[in-house]
Amino acid sequence: MDMIEKLGALAKKMRTSAGNINTEEATKNALIMPFLSIVLGYDVFDPTEVVPEFTADVGIKKGEKVDYAIMRNGQIQMLIECKKYGELLGVNHASQLYRYFSVTPARIAILTNGIRYQFFTDLDNPNKMDDKPYLELDLDNVDENIIPELSKLTKKEFDVDVITNSAGELKYLQEIKKIIGIQFVDPEEEFVRLFISRCYNGKATRPVVEQFKNLASIALAQFISDKVNERLKSAIKKADNPSTVSDVEIGVVKTPEIEADARVIEPSEDELMAYNIVRAILCQQIGMERVFYRVAQAYLSIFLDNTNRKPICRFYLKKSEKFIGIINDKKEEMRRPIVRLDEIYQYANQLLLTTRMYENPEVLAQV
Repeated sequence: MDMIEKLGALAKKMRTSAGNINTEEATKNALIMPFLSIVLGYDVFDPTEVVPEFTADVGIKKGEKVDYAIMRNGQIQMLIECKKYGELLGVNHASQLYRYFSVTPARIAILTNGIRYQFFTDLDNPNKMDDKPYLELDLDNVDENIIPELSKLTKKEFDVDVITNSAGELKYLQEIKKIIGIQFVDPEEEFVRLFISRCYNGKATRPVVEQFKNLASIALAQFISDKVNERLKSAIKKADNPSTVSDVEIGVVKTPEIEADARVIEPSEDELMAYNIVRAILCQQIGMERVFYRVAQAYLSIFLDNTNRKPICRFYLKKSEKFIGIINDKKEEMRRPIVRLDEIYQYANQLLLTTRMYENPEVLAQV
């Protein structure tokens, strides 16, 4: 079983057990110990390898404990602080990790609530834990791009020098991706002013900034749309050799009915644009490769994970009156009129909430 399969099995267990995980100890037993054992390969029952309730006196702080310490050749390599399942993680939850990090040889610290795992090191100042993690794992939405980095933390591959050498680029890469995702949804003024300085000869008044903010959103969405279209054209060129391209690769969902009579409805330019705007919105929460579309005679549907059991929204763009249909927590469609495609960004929060419902069923109880 590879790491993706192990994480998938743990995520499945998490979802089925969620209702019974109500304490920090239950979180450790049901989720965190299996993660350390099954995913990372450590023997959680060997105290020379995994030390629970690790204690190290820090200054005037006596008898404080961190939940786990991972040992290797008699030396502390990783410190782990656990919170209750579903509890929000933040810097305020990591105070003990900060203190222990500076008085032990550990170079890696993990903060987790059983769903999310944040991995820290000391990139900014030696022997002082960074404020921001260099790596984050979300069992509700596993990013396969981080698997090689996660593998470096396993018992089999652990090498602190290799980990810290790659952590710097990884940390900044993650931050850049987050910033890009924000610009897709709501471009910041500093970002917008870059385009104004390159494209506009006049004074950057407030109306000009607002105009370019709108244009920047549209341009980003169109850029992604163009890239997707390039892939579609490339796929069409390979049509003579079907084994070289798959519908999953290009994010298209074909229904059995379409395949049966060989009639494929091509998306319009507006529909492709709408699809890519939705992908741009959702990229701050999930991987864009998980978002698919299906074209019907009257509308375009967008789904999560290539299944019609996870509808996100519909677009009705073929007539003069245009609508977006948002799927609510009861899987009911709520239609809203739109005039311009960039108005889709106004519904970003609803689209993100719909997606979170499928990722985390507990969200339903909060809606």
